[in-house]
Amino acid sequence: MRCSASRRQMTADPTEPVRTGSGPLHQQIADAGSIARFGDEIETGNPSGWPGYTGQLGRARKAAGARHAVTTGLATVGGEPCVIAGFDFSFLGGSMGAAEGGRIARAFSVAVAQRLPIVCVAASGGSRMQEGTSALVQMQAVAAAIAGARQAGIPYIAVAGDPTTGGVWASLIAGADVLIGVPGARVSFSGSRTRPPGADPAAGEYLADGQWARGFIDVLSPVAGLRAEVAAAARLLSPRSHGAALARAPVPEWPAGAGGGSRDPQPDAWAHVRGARGPHRARADQWLAGYFGPTLEIRGDRCGGVDTGLRCGFGSHHGATIAYIAQTGERTTPAGFRTATRLLALAGRLRLPVLTLIDTPGAAAAPADEAAGAGPAMAELFTAVALSQVPITSVVIGEGVSGGALALASPHDLWIAEDGYLAVTAPELAASMLKRPPGDVPQVAAQLRLTPAELLSRGIVRGIIGPPAVPHRRHPGQAADRR
Repeated sequence: MRCSASRRQMTADPTEPVRTGSGPLHQQIADAGSIARFGDEIETGNPSGWPGYTGQLGRARKAAGARHAVTTGLATVGGEPCVIAGFDFSFLGGSMGAAEGGRIARAFSVAVAQRLPIVCVAASGGSRMQEGTSALVQMQAVAAAIAGARQAGIPYIAVAGDPTTGGVWASLIAGADVLIGVPGARVSFSGSRTRPPGADPAAGEYLADGQWARGFIDVLSPVAGLRAEVAAAARLLSPRSHGAALARAPVPEWPAGAGGGSRDPQPDAWAHVRGARGPHRARADQWLAGYFGPTLEIRGDRCGGVDTGLRCGFGSHHGATIAYIAQTGERTTPAGFRTATRLLALAGRLRLPVLTLIDTPGAAAAPADEAAGAGPAMAELFTAVALSQVPITSVVIGEGVSGGALALASPHDLWIAEDGYLAVTAPELAASMLKRPPGDVPQVAAQLRLTPAELLSRGIVRGIIGPPAVPHRRHPGQAADRR
């Protein structure tokens, strides 16, 4: 694994940053020579009267070749224009004081004014002790700046370098729309000197790897890949580059019968259900691959949970960016419903239409799922769909069972693939709840009126489409961990 050497170094000396190359990380991410700095006039004095602080600043400026721990400017990343704010750990540990907070706030204001994505690249131990409470309140200042960008529909992309701890993590970086981490980097609220005695500095909970595993980071990338990852996010999400605004996500353009599914307008319902469960029909990865070009995937519910059976992200469709939520045939967990709600909120802020692909035997219902809030998570998603200010287009591409499927369905723009079905519950469970013998399952399936033709005749779906007739291949978002 790419981060193993970094872990060995941290174990040897947890106060030293992981070596990530020459120069501050933001300079390695921005295109060479592209940073046009602004905000250099923002200064701070010695707000807490800290003894010797003025001298410390002078020495830090000489050593780092910069006036502050944060550089702000207009830049390009992989050719994509953006506003960048980058930390330099060599300047007093990349700590955030009043000047740094002011420069970050200015960067967000410029991004809003120029309709550009904002990219923050962290290598910071947190708030600057020498400025006391004046440094602490910068957490509120940068939070207000993030709020302004959200209200303006400006995408915020962050990179958590080594280290990203304390107030910089908890106010600035963790609040990003899309968050990229460096394997082996220390990423946590507690710094190396503020953790409980005996805490293992290499424990996953304190590393970018662990934050990714629990859904707090979307992508893990070695330093060499950061520019491409940031550029891909900017390219899809920037108001300047995601194409003309769409009234809705276009329905996949495959006519019924094109993908080899059932063509019988009145198939046997139980046989249809068993076909939808079969191994050979098109799954979400095939649908996504046939519909989108480049994609960007988000990961996790930002509450510590990841549902690997649910895929969320953004993709380019004929030059326009569309958000997507796709079930992959698994039971959806509470983390999955919360991740879908997160995606809808982000799509709403960025004013992007949404495509949902429905394929699940239902919501996960194990004791752990109930303890994790399956009902409340599903309820929040139903409400988010109902409140959505951007159009949602939905396609049942396989099994559509109960509320676990319907939670992702548009109330106004629902379609179904010819080999899909939508039912109040699975036929076997319906027979059991009605106290009917197993032999009655085929009859119950017919009585549920769950086939595409039945759903169309009752006006529940708008139309029937075929699955994509493209070779099965792994969807770009399926890479194991993007390392």
